[in-house]
Amino acid sequence: MHSNALSKFALAATAGLGLLLGAPARAQGPAAAPAAAGNPVIKTKYTADPAAMVQGGTVYLYTGHDEAPNDQERYVMHEWLCFSSTDMVHWTEHPVPLKVSDFAWAKDDAWASQVIARNGKFYWYAAVEHGTVRGKAIGVAVADNPAGPFKDARGSALITNDMTESKITWDDIDPTVIVDAKGQAYLFWGNTNCHYAKLKANMTELDGPIMNVTGLPRFTEAPWVHQHNGWYYLSYATEFPEKIAYAMSRSVEGPWQYKGILNELAGNSNTNHQAIIDFKGKSYFIYHNGGMNEHGGSFRRSVCIDYLNYNPDGTIKRVQMTTEGVQPAK
Repeated sequence: MHSNALSKFALAATAGLGLLLGAPARAQGPAAAPAAAGNPVIKTKYTADPAAMVQGGTVYLYTGHDEAPNDQERYVMHEWLCFSSTDMVHWTEHPVPLKVSDFAWAKDDAWASQVIARNGKFYWYAAVEHGTVRGKAIGVAVADNPAGPFKDARGSALITNDMTESKITWDDIDPTVIVDAKGQAYLFWGNTNCHYAKLKANMTELDGPIMNVTGLPRFTEAPWVHQHNGWYYLSYATEFPEKIAYAMSRSVEGPWQYKGILNELAGNSNTNHQAIIDFKGKSYFIYHNGGMNEHGGSFRRSVCIDYLNYNPDGTIKRVQMTTEGVQPAK
């Protein structure tokens, strides 16, 4: 997601895999009323690059915010949004929990992110454009509450473009974090190459070298790692326009075995970005498309939710995208 559409297409061509890629004040006052059901699940704003976290009986949905005017075909993203639900259907918006400007070292571009809970705190990993180091970077914010507000946990970027070897400046994006069964935290991220590294227990420092994931054919971006019934799954955006593919492993460090396409092209959005969670006995696939009203599209996307279903052998059935969405979780 680059701020200029034309430059994004040119950069995508260079990569060979094709990546299409005045902030408002922090919201105040009480949370907004729950939104209506059906896909897209958020109809009051354009939302993109979803991540989700389950805390007890509540799901917290974190998204980017597409703010491009209807007459502009480019990405305009300055802040992230937070919504919560107890049934996956009715969502309550919270005050803006994090903005690019909360990272004093960052320049712009509130790209994909993920929040994870650990040790009574909540850590938000987010991709932005660095202010002084050329290219994209990953920052970490922290809060005592899943709805924030969040603040910069380091005062500097966790990952900068000069820490990975690539011919492109946007390979350090789309962070996803998981804590494995042994309590070791891992950060995955990347575009054209999927990187990963261990995190220290404080969740704000790397704990060892940066490594590359193998076994992910035609990897573009948007890694998401989750665990289910003894398997680790690494899903990711592939090719361009993007579909979602996935691989499986018994270990979060691999080896990963490619299993195929998980989600097809998402409506009229060139990008495809997913989060996968279990909640109240069901599994959910959370993604974005460009399907909200006549002004939607690749630069004004909207988050949708459909069911995710596993086969007896642990493989995943292809997602069926719907306009009806899911039923209230009970």
